[in-house]
Amino acid sequence: MKIMNKTNTAVNTLVEESITKAISYKDFRTQVAKHVEDGTSSGPYQSEALSHYTLLNNSRLKRLDKTIKIDELIVEKFRSFKGNQTWIVLTESWCGDAAHSMPVMNKVAELGENIDFKVLHRDENIELMNQFLTNGSMSIPKLIIFDNDTQEVINDWGPSPSTVQQMTKDFKAKHEILTPQFKKEIQVWYNLNKGKCIAGDLVKIITTNKS
Repeated sequence: MKIMNKTNTAVNTLVEESITKAISYKDFRTQVAKHVEDGTSSGPYQSEALSHYTLLNNSRLKRLDKTIKIDELIVEKFRSFKGNQTWIVLTESWCGDAAHSMPVMNKVAELGENIDFKVLHRDENIELMNQFLTNGSMSIPKLIIFDNDTQEVINDWGPSPSTVQQMTKDFKAKHEILTPQFKKEIQVWYNLNKGKCIAGDLVKIITTNKS
């Protein structure tokens, strides 16, 4: 996992302003369900494929919200966390990686007494997204960690768990492109891992001192 430290005043101000228009995870889940009902997806571009991915993600979100279990050691880390943070994730209804990671984000944030988890749509917040690119790409989900006391961005995470990022890097180095078969293998990995790697990545965020 690459943990970034943002010290630019303009970026901090942009994030602080963006938080005011962010929605709760519960409201995001309601929006995704409504898109399924309407046969649509979030974002300005509509297609049968994006609607289909939104349908799949709605099922994943419902399942994972009910079944994700956090390791007790991580539970204790979050329950004892004394920071005052807002977590704001950039995402869209059709993003598969987000459907696997957001339920974990929500679970661990709920454990922290002073962690407020918020959601923004990427395509409605391009200026913010452009400050948190991954290798020049607007890859999502992108979780931004904002310290409410210092009013600074102190970390970010995404667009996928550290293990998946390494798997992707290794596969690209060997094959140059990501094949449909590899993408299926990633989905299998997500299902077998059950959010453990994501939770492990997130606990590192709250236990890593900012530089």
